[in-house]
Amino acid sequence: MNILALDTSTEYCSVALLHGTQLLAREVLASQRHSELLLPMVAQVLAEAESSLKNLDGIAFGAGPGSFTGLRIACGVTQGLAFGAGLPVVPVGSLLALAQSVTAARVVACLDARMGEIYHAAYRRDGDGWQEVVEPNVCRAADAPLPDGEGWTGCGSGFAVYGEALAQRYRGRLGHVEPGRFPHAREVAILALPVLQGRAGLAPVLALPVYVRDKV
Repeated sequence: MNILALDTSTEYCSVALLHGTQLLAREVLASQRHSELLLPMVAQVLAEAESSLKNLDGIAFGAGPGSFTGLRIACGVTQGLAFGAGLPVVPVGSLLALAQSVTAARVVACLDARMGEIYHAAYRRDGDGWQEVVEPNVCRAADAPLPDGEGWTGCGSGFAVYGEALAQRYRGRLGHVEPGRFPHAREVAILALPVLQGRAGLAPVLALPVYVRDKV
């Protein structure tokens, strides 16, 4: 299958193209330049694969939670490209993509949500997929939901910003922490593959963000 994937849920802007067995990817620390960088990066990976939108089976995107502006950019670009090419779309949770980026079997995925809070979820590997242990939520680090057991791997910018508070909260439960991880289009493409293989992609109009936080 051929899948284009986008993620702009954090300060990073990333694009990936799953082209048969080949996975091409680009990422840039974009700050506030996602809208400027995203489409040129899409053009780059398509050109490298000598492919085009008409050869795709679908477009996947990091749906959130994350930066409100970043999520709207990813949804808007996904909708535009998918409408124009007549393609299905696959929303992929940003915290799930973050968990996919590590090799651990049990993962606490945590992003800095600003305003003294984190976006948080916990997942357990289940064969080739994932079981959601704690659903995506927004909370203060000191109040993060506690998954059962020990040996969890923590990852994401939440651990970079609130490392001490999370270490205290998860005392005895964390075995390893990778604070430098971020959601990437590469993992978005991988997670979207079984969805498109099962012909479960959505209409472009349903490329919508998942904010988790209701108010700002």
